[in-house]
Amino acid sequence: MKNRQIAALFLCGIMSLSLLAGCASNKADADNSQNDNAQTTEDGMKALYLSEQGIFSAGGITVTSDGTFDPENQWEETGAGQTAHVDHANVLYQIPAEETGLPMVFLHGYGQSRMGWMTTPDGREGWSEMFLRKGHGVFLIDEPRRGEAGATSVSGDISTKTLDQRWYTQFRIGRWENGESVVNEGSQFPNDAASVDQFFRQMTPDTGMTSDMGGDFDNETVAKAVAATIDEVYERTGKNSILVTHSQGGGPGWTAARYTDHIAAIVAIEPGGAPGADSEDFKAVLEKNIPVTMYFGDYIDNGDPAIQATMMWQAMRQACYDFRDAYNEQGGNCTVVDLPQEGITGNDHFMFQDLNNDVIANHIENWIQENVK
Repeated sequence: MKNRQIAALFLCGIMSLSLLAGCASNKADADNSQNDNAQTTEDGMKALYLSEQGIFSAGGITVTSDGTFDPENQWEETGAGQTAHVDHANVLYQIPAEETGLPMVFLHGYGQSRMGWMTTPDGREGWSEMFLRKGHGVFLIDEPRRGEAGATSVSGDISTKTLDQRWYTQFRIGRWENGESVVNEGSQFPNDAASVDQFFRQMTPDTGMTSDMGGDFDNETVAKAVAATIDEVYERTGKNSILVTHSQGGGPGWTAARYTDHIAAIVAIEPGGAPGADSEDFKAVLEKNIPVTMYFGDYIDNGDPAIQATMMWQAMRQACYDFRDAYNEQGGNCTVVDLPQEGITGNDHFMFQDLNNDVIANHIENWIQENVK
């Protein structure tokens, strides 16, 4: 019996040594494999390493109902004495291992979420990864009452209307005819059937709006949440943020300057206008000496005059020209980039998802290097 115990212990020892040797060998193989693949991925793209990533909420309010909560009657219907944490932003962030630039905070537009910055309808790399590669930490907002920040203090209506083609037209992608996407000539939109399907499926409703055209958008609530996000980024990194907005997100982007001192620059992608020189938003941006650039794509000057959106975009871009002129006259730094005048053509309202999104990202990075400290 004793000899059997000794033999068993001896056998266990041999097995343990073998396992340790095997683990060491596997670790070495894994390390060598990682080193072999450190420079490129399977598709030939340089591997991207992160030092940190996570999700947090920023801003918002807490609503408390009158009365006293009874833990023995938790299902009573009035919510007496209970709270609701609402109207905050939800922020996904990633920090590159080689961080060389300022953090960038991204705010989506109408009917969208942060998903639009992260990928493209045809599955290519989105701007969030592109700017990570350029050395920026990225902070991607789902604004209050949208996406993963759906908790709201006001009740909205989730429309079941079939409105895909309304927005396809408004976004200057092309003409929808005979049930198919007919893109503008020279378009950079990925127009295969699968990509068009993915594009429509990235749209998401607002839980606090009743208008299916964004008419009751709560600019102030979103602006405060954006400012809270930027302040949180400052607390975490000690750095001011470059705020990148899109479309409807442009409005709260201007207003956010009234609520935070930590905006390093504003990059507005086809904002739905810009504040007038006599507005509080304009004064706040100017007072804090924030460099501003605004980007517009194609099919505005040369858009189809029979489509209502063409004239709308001409008017919205003109408001941005007016902002630029007034801002620069008062000592500010503002440019409006009309991409066709830069030789970059074929872009619609979603230039950051178009086939040449990398070209535009490079253009923006060059502006940042020249204008943002």
